[in-house]
Amino acid sequence: MAIGKRVHQAQDAGVGTRITPATRMGRLRFSQLQAQLQPAWSRIHQAQGPDVDVLMVPSLSMDQGQIDLVTGAHHYEERQLFSLIRLRDPGVRMVYVTSKALGELVVDAVLELLPGVPTSHARRRLHLLDTDDASNRPLTAKLLERPALLGRIGELLRPGRSFISCFVVSDLERELSERLQVPLLGCDPALAYWGSKAGSRELFARCGVPHPPGSALVHSLDDLTEACAALWEAHPDLSQLVVKLNEGFSGEGNAPLPLEPLELAGRSAAERRRCLRQALEGLPMPSPSWREQLAQQGALAEAWLSGGEACTSPSVQGTIHPGSAGQPGEVEVLSTHEQVLGGPSGQTYLGCRCPADAPYRAELMRHGQAVGEALAAAGALERYAVDFIARRFGDRWDVQAIEVNLRQGGTTHPFMALSAITSGATDGADGLYRSASGAPLYYRATDNLQHPGLRGLLPVDLIDIVAEAGLHYDPAQLRGSVFHLLGCLSEFGKLGMTCIGRSPEEAEAVYAATERELLRGASRLTGD
Repeated sequence: MAIGKRVHQAQDAGVGTRITPATRMGRLRFSQLQAQLQPAWSRIHQAQGPDVDVLMVPSLSMDQGQIDLVTGAHHYEERQLFSLIRLRDPGVRMVYVTSKALGELVVDAVLELLPGVPTSHARRRLHLLDTDDASNRPLTAKLLERPALLGRIGELLRPGRSFISCFVVSDLERELSERLQVPLLGCDPALAYWGSKAGSRELFARCGVPHPPGSALVHSLDDLTEACAALWEAHPDLSQLVVKLNEGFSGEGNAPLPLEPLELAGRSAAERRRCLRQALEGLPMPSPSWREQLAQQGALAEAWLSGGEACTSPSVQGTIHPGSAGQPGEVEVLSTHEQVLGGPSGQTYLGCRCPADAPYRAELMRHGQAVGEALAAAGALERYAVDFIARRFGDRWDVQAIEVNLRQGGTTHPFMALSAITSGATDGADGLYRSASGAPLYYRATDNLQHPGLRGLLPVDLIDIVAEAGLHYDPAQLRGSVFHLLGCLSEFGKLGMTCIGRSPEEAEAVYAATERELLRGASRLTGD
């Protein structure tokens, strides 16, 4: 089935075309609002026009069971603060909404990094609002429950000169767009299938992008057992599978299923299925409610790629700019990364390095372009990413795609941070990020620098420690660290950082030095 055909069928069935009394009174539907988006509005490095208002809603509008696994979830709304890069353009105003009020130091720490514009000028064009609700529910749901707050937001946004930007677009964000009558620069939720595990595999097959063998989507433990058995029977050399919830993110919906201990080759078909069913009942999925999620969203089994002399987890990020006159949007490949994974199953996203390794960087960009063009043809907009597994066999690298993220992700904000403070861009010829002066830059980033010794440390303490150690980002030297998730620091002993250098080795050295000095400084301040 063609991508566009699937979307049209969804719309014919009522997805994205809901008719309400407000619609009949002349209010615009989501698709009509999106048609108002201008191609230049998503090009951060170009002039946005004389008058554009951006409403930032950094809501984690995703599966609640998996959001509950994230320590200090509502603080992740701070990651989008690097979107303040738009305020480099003096014609842009921004309304930034969070669950709880942001500290002035947290905001100013980002504004002070913006080159070419006085902090005071950018600050006058920034409006900070919050719902005063720290629960783990999506920020957008909290907004929709507060009509008075929505009214104040609406008064700050000028019709025809405004758009909404989000971390992810769900039905909640679509409702927000329709309530405010403001277009949303993001992907219609009717296209969410293409960002799921099953949709990703279908997309890879359509684009000719290599990907591992896998099963169809299933919704019960019995069917998952059969899917795993059939996959092994088709590929009896497999030593391990990975089970993926269809809407999992950051690896929190994935779990490995080792096959060698089950000795499947010496068993009958019925015995194989009994062994697999027993193994699945004890599957170490991060979410304790994964069986309920299996019934609701489905799951699939996929070959666990192993072997080779080296194995990495690279990714490619891109964006789809709005088209004009009903035409598909233009695809721009933004960056490549090496993902740093960990957690109990080795599947949880912890951080990244930019750019991806040279031997396969061009291949990643080529595959990313192909996937982006297919998504654009389906009507997708804004950020997307494709994750891969790369294995080395001698002098050859085997690169296989494993999933599409049809939203912003863990690699979005480090790249936005680099862009915000350097005014550079990725060179399409070699995939290197170059500063405005042409110097290539590299970084190591994390959302998960967490240590008990950091608990109780205030953001101002962190800034003091880093400044005294000479590790804060220095634009003259093009090296140093910038931080996010500072709201998590005191309560959870957790923060995020992007450590920049003029070589991969320097970026790693800055990362190691920053981590070391933070722990040393925290120990000194607390007396531990």
